[in-house]
Amino acid sequence: MKKTFIILFIIMLTGISAYAKKETSAPEKTLEYLNISWWEKYHDDFLKDNLLTVYKNNYDLKNTALKIKENEKMVKMQFANELPFLSFSGDLNRDLQAPRQRFGEMEIPKYSQYNYNLPITAGYEIDIWGLNRYKRKSLEQQLEWEKQAQRATYISLTSDFAVDYFNLIKADKLLQLQNELIKTQEKILTMTQDKYETGLCSVNEVLAEEKYLTLLKEEKNNHDLTKKLLNETLKVYLANNDDVKRNNYENIVLLKDIPKEYSSSIIENRPDYKQSEANIKKIGFDVKAAKREFLPKFTLAGQIGLNAYTLNTLFDGASQFLNLGILPYMDLFSGGRKTAFLKFKKYQYEEALNDYQKTILEGIKEMNSGLIEYNIANDNYSESVKRLKTQTKIYTLAKEKNEIGASADIDALYAKEAYLLTQKEEVSNKINLLITTIGLYKAAGGADLYSISNENL
Repeated sequence: MKKTFIILFIIMLTGISAYAKKETSAPEKTLEYLNISWWEKYHDDFLKDNLLTVYKNNYDLKNTALKIKENEKMVKMQFANELPFLSFSGDLNRDLQAPRQRFGEMEIPKYSQYNYNLPITAGYEIDIWGLNRYKRKSLEQQLEWEKQAQRATYISLTSDFAVDYFNLIKADKLLQLQNELIKTQEKILTMTQDKYETGLCSVNEVLAEEKYLTLLKEEKNNHDLTKKLLNETLKVYLANNDDVKRNNYENIVLLKDIPKEYSSSIIENRPDYKQSEANIKKIGFDVKAAKREFLPKFTLAGQIGLNAYTLNTLFDGASQFLNLGILPYMDLFSGGRKTAFLKFKKYQYEEALNDYQKTILEGIKEMNSGLIEYNIANDNYSESVKRLKTQTKIYTLAKEKNEIGASADIDALYAKEAYLLTQKEEVSNKINLLITTIGLYKAAGGADLYSISNENL
């Protein structure tokens, strides 16, 4: 009989866990979240290298990885509740009894004795109703929510970095053009002053040219400030103090033939959409778990060990003990706590459904807004290219006329200023167009815009 009990006890400890699922961790996807294949479409090796540095060094990305590990351990801790537990609690004490204990006419004399108790305790909550399983599934959905939060961080951070990176390139080019404008305006001011001294123009013309020069210098200071601030911002992304390595404006390549229409199913790729789905599932499991809190719980428990009053009898057969049983438990009254908690979770579920619908609408809005911005930026860039071509012709004619003596030097300088101002507009429109493609990528949830079906929204 004793052997039978021991066998049952071992089965209770090990047999049940044989059916438990082993924890499986998702494959490493952070490099996939970086989506280098998309950024390679910009044909900028500096951008690619910088993004890889961000991937390795950025503290926000490191924290998202830690968040995933934290939630994985929470799932593992909850999974442990579905398994048996085993514990050892030894006890050694000495009883000192006075001669006051009586059993009818019999009186126990004064005595003292040692008691050696060495039990191994095991228990297993029989999850008949699936309560612990639903709690684990809830935490698994929380883990999925965190994974999508990590993916959202990658998409947002890399997109923001790319925007600042291209704005820094724009600032470099605008500062270069601004310096040329200042040099040109200084020559114009010198010529205007010479004209004034010879009586060929009024003092108001000199003052106007001086005023315009101060405006150009002020604008140069603003471009310089923008450049320095962007450089410092990008250093934070890269987590280093080196100046940001970057491309020249002349080597910037625009993305071509980006589809102007997308299927509404693109919203399903966004991290916030997947987070909303995971949140609905999580709270759904919470509701199921809350319902099962009203049901009784059953724990299979047992002990095996040694209990003796002297060391020399500790390992005798008479000192060995084994007990095994089922412990039922049920709250008869909890003051309405369980009912309130169930209703609370149901309200959360309705709220999650509303957030889900709102997420869909916001996703469609952001995608449509991104398309509108891209199309307008594309039109603006096309117009600025045309305007620059026209202004280039005007500047070329002005130089040719000046070379043959058909116009004054100052007229050629005015034409050069107009050309440089038009070039600044073209630079701004080109970079703005490039940035709208990044906005589209971000709105699409980090999807390759060329691989998405271009059905009507």
